[in-house]
Amino acid sequence: MKRWLPFVKSDPVVAVLRLSGPIAANARGGSSLSDANLAPVIERAFRKGKPAAVALIVNSPGGSPAQSALIAARIRRLSDEHKVPVLAFVEDVAASGGYWLACAADEIWVDATSIVGSIGVIYAGFGFHELLSRQGVERRIHTSGESKSFLDPFQPEKPEDVNRLMQLQAPIHEAFKDHVRARRGDRLRADADLFTGDVWVGAQAVEMGLADGVGHLIPLMKQRFGDKVKFALHAPRRGLWPRLGVQVVADIADELEARVHWARYGL
Repeated sequence: MKRWLPFVKSDPVVAVLRLSGPIAANARGGSSLSDANLAPVIERAFRKGKPAAVALIVNSPGGSPAQSALIAARIRRLSDEHKVPVLAFVEDVAASGGYWLACAADEIWVDATSIVGSIGVIYAGFGFHELLSRQGVERRIHTSGESKSFLDPFQPEKPEDVNRLMQLQAPIHEAFKDHVRARRGDRLRADADLFTGDVWVGAQAVEMGLADGVGHLIPLMKQRFGDKVKFALHAPRRGLWPRLGVQVVADIADELEARVHWARYGL
C-alpha cells in the first residue's frame, strides 16, 4: 500500500533472477538457459517496480559460448539503460559459460564452497571407427567440399581436423578472456594465469580477483539496502506440459546432456 501513497518512501526492492542450469540454444524452459527463453524474464527484472538492484543467482557449469555472450550482453545493456546495479551470487558453480554470466554483474559474491572459473573452450566427442571395423561395417561418405566431413566420429581422427578445431576455438577463448578482463579489470590478480581453464573454490576465487567476496544474497542485500528490503523473484514461466509432468524424448536427452555438464564438477 505504501507505494501508492504520496510522499511515503517505498521499501527498496531487489529483483532476483535465477540463472541455473547448463546454457544451450535449444533450451525450452526446462533445465537449460538460453537468451530467447530468458529475454522476457530479464526485461521484467529490470523494468518492474524500479528495483534498487538486480541480483543474479548463478548456478551453471556452462555450455554455449554464443548464448552466454547474448545473455550477458542483455543484462549489461539493461543495467546501463536503467542505471541499476547488478550483483551475482554464485551457488555450487559458475564455470565456463556460467562464469561468463556472473561477469555480467558489477560484483560477484561466492559461497565458501562455490566452484568458479574454467575460463576456456572445450570440445568433446567420440570416435567409433574401430567399433565399425570390428562389426564389419564400412563407412561410406561423399562430400563436395573437403571440410564437410570435419571431425566425422566414424572416421579416424585427422591431425588437420584437430588443428582446424584449435583455430576455431582460439577466437572464442579470446572473446571470453576479453569479456572477463573488461568486466573484472584491475581486480584480477596480475601475476596469475587465470585463463587456462582451471577452477578455484570460494576464497581462492576472491584471492584471484574472479570474485569480490564470500557472501550470501539476503544478509548482503540487507546490509546494503536496510532490513526492510524486499525481494522479487523472476523466473521463466513454464509451459502447460512441464507443469503436468509430461516428458518427451527430447527433454530426456537434454537432461542427460545437463548431467554431463554438472558431472565435470562432481555435482
